[in-house]
Amino acid sequence: MPVVATPSALEDTVRRLAGFNAALAPVTTCYLDVDGRRLPRHADVERRLTTVLRDGRQRLNGMADDPSVRDDLRRIEDWVRAGFDRSRTRGLAIFSCAAEGLFEVAALPFPVRNRLVVNSAPAIGQLESILQDHEPIAVLLADRQRARLLVFALGELTDRTELVEPLPKGDAGHADRGDLAGAAEAEVHHHLRHAADLAWRVFQDRPFSHLAIGAPDAIAGELEALLHPYLRDRLCGRAGVPVGAGLVEIRDNAIEIERAVDRRREGDLVEKLRDAAHSGGRGVVGLAATLAALNERRVETLLVSDGYEEEGWRCPTSGALAAVGPTSPVTGERMERVDDVMVDAIDLALATRCRVEVCVDNADLDVLGRIGALLRF
Repeated sequence: MPVVATPSALEDTVRRLAGFNAALAPVTTCYLDVDGRRLPRHADVERRLTTVLRDGRQRLNGMADDPSVRDDLRRIEDWVRAGFDRSRTRGLAIFSCAAEGLFEVAALPFPVRNRLVVNSAPAIGQLESILQDHEPIAVLLADRQRARLLVFALGELTDRTELVEPLPKGDAGHADRGDLAGAAEAEVHHHLRHAADLAWRVFQDRPFSHLAIGAPDAIAGELEALLHPYLRDRLCGRAGVPVGAGLVEIRDNAIEIERAVDRRREGDLVEKLRDAAHSGGRGVVGLAATLAALNERRVETLLVSDGYEEEGWRCPTSGALAAVGPTSPVTGERMERVDDVMVDAIDLALATRCRVEVCVDNADLDVLGRIGALLRF
């Protein structure tokens, strides 16, 4: 049974789970926060699991009596209670369908929202959100002699390269001619060019999505100007740490920068959605209208408020979704009530190659109904 730890493996897992649809029995998904800062002992994790499973069973009503689901819940409980490496794990995402032979665990370096879902497909919305919020980010730190490039993905260091060059040496001849300052500045310019070249070489081998610069104000602008245009396009802010900072300090700063980038991106998309919906253009807001657009395969980008859950309806034959049942808006047949239609909406969006944005703390999207979509047509 694989335990996912690397960004590329997590991306593969999300793609694989997005294409998984159980024919014989439902899929059970369990998200469990195991952050050691709040749950220092394994016994604390076990108690948290007990609460999540108990509350989940109450919401599932009769679905918890399905033989395959009972096996899923037992397997999840047994796996967690058996113990796991918590040194780098702060959240678990567990997917099980005993009838189909599925059991997969994603060990995540970030906390998750505790949740138990039983549905026709894996509930991968939180994994999608984590991947969106933690694209690879590089931090290029420099002073007049030293440069360091560190790349992080999912909060983990994936690349570190350092460059140290000798300080410019004084020269009496230059000093007599008044050229010493100019020679020193030329040496610094060459050093910054080498730093920019270093970032470009790393990017060509292992591309990253964002780049933050950390350097004294006197040289930061020059360093940015020396970057390859592709890297300048990825600039996302200034790192507030010196070149000699420790790894933990640099990583935490990079995560904060990345969060700010994600919130700006989400804000821009919500603003675009609001304008499109209010002008009668290619945008819809609210649960009913968004589900209808998904059914019609018109959605280009689905936007959902983080933590939004809502009961809904699903057609067992066509897969059509609706906010109000029990009659299918597509086939006219009787639909099934689902505990959280957001799971199905995200799954349908991914299956039809839509972009999914889970927006965190965006009051504007909350006002619009906590869900909306930018449309293809």
